[in-house]
Amino acid sequence: MPDAQNPNSELLAAQAEARDMQRAIIAMRSELESTRFNHEGEIQKAVAAGRDEIGLLKATAVNLRDTLDQAAIAKDVAVQAAKAEAAAEIVQLKASSVALREQLELARIHSETAVQSTQAVFTSEISQLKASSVALREQLELARITSETAVQSTQAVFTSEISQLKATAAALREQMELARLHADSAIQAERQKARDEVAQLQAAIVAMRDTLDKKPGTP
Repeated sequence: MPDAQNPNSELLAAQAEARDMQRAIIAMRSELESTRFNHEGEIQKAVAAGRDEIGLLKATAVNLRDTLDQAAIAKDVAVQAAKAEAAAEIVQLKASSVALREQLELARIHSETAVQSTQAVFTSEISQLKASSVALREQLELARITSETAVQSTQAVFTSEISQLKATAAALREQMELARLHADSAIQAERQKARDEVAQLQAAIVAMRDTLDKKPGTP
């Protein structure tokens, strides 16, 4: 604690405190200056880094723009090529369509001609078949009439022949009956004749035996 009776000591103390404050201010100023310098350096670095990043971004944007332009050009070229290819394919398809239409028309004409020819042939054949059918029907009718007439004639002939055969059979039966009766009579007569002859022979034998018995010298 300064001595109160010595004014010089208070002055010295004040001067010493002032010098301490000056040194503190100078140190603080130096620190601030150093901090400001470091801060400005970081700012410069940040600005430089930002500028570099902006440059990279600009370069990237330019590259992207160039890439997009090239892609657009390539797309336009591809679209034009696709349009040209599609146009060529459409032309080919139209040509193919025209050719197919012509072929279909020719095929239709040929088909109609073939159908008409076939119909004409079928119509002719049907007419011939109808005529043949009519002729066959007439022939069958004539054959039926002829057959019925022949059958009727045959039946009449057979009926007449059967009647004649029946009459002949009846006559033959009567003749056979008469022949049987005549045969029976003839057999009876022959039997009677044979009996008579046997009787005559027996009588002759008896007479001869009697004659022989009457002869002399006969035992």
